[in-house]
Amino acid sequence: MEKTPRAQLDRETWIQTALDTLADEGVTGVRVEVLAKRLHVTKGSFYWHFKDRQDLLSGVLETWKDGRIRDIIKQTRPEAGSEEAQIFRVIDVYSTSRNRKGILIELAMREWARRDEAAAAIVEEVDTWRLRCARELFLACGVPMHEASTRSMLLYAYVFGVSMMNYEKFDGDVARMKDDIRALIAHSQTPQASAKD
Repeated sequence: MEKTPRAQLDRETWIQTALDTLADEGVTGVRVEVLAKRLHVTKGSFYWHFKDRQDLLSGVLETWKDGRIRDIIKQTRPEAGSEEAQIFRVIDVYSTSRNRKGILIELAMREWARRDEAAAAIVEEVDTWRLRCARELFLACGVPMHEASTRSMLLYAYVFGVSMMNYEKFDGDVARMKDDIRALIAHSQTPQASAKD
């Protein structure tokens, strides 16, 4: 019987498998032997694309960073005149998505960043982009700079918090709770201004 030729693995396949492994096992699980086993290839195949494990880890960090920044820019770029609606869309997209693998990768990245300077720098860069893009969206709605910065932080605190919680047993109407939180984050009037009215 003729053997089927094995598909060539490219650098991106190794990196994606490393990201999947990162989600499952953390950075300590991202080892050449583990990845080769998952991909059903020999370790020698790895060295066609990477100098060593550190080269792979650098590729994982860059791929994650590029994907997150690309997504952030896409989600926060409004059409002219629809800035406020875009804020609600951003909150909806990130708070209703239950991408378990994405959450696990995010948590693994943050755990890795606690122990590794390169990972910490990448996570900080992504967080900076997230906050900057959200702030620009609030500024486009006429929100003052300080308040826009505060609301962008509140937006991401909510998005990440709700993604890690099981709120199905919330003592109340979950849909209404989400609507209330979205309104608190997106509303352009400051609490101090409301109190003076």
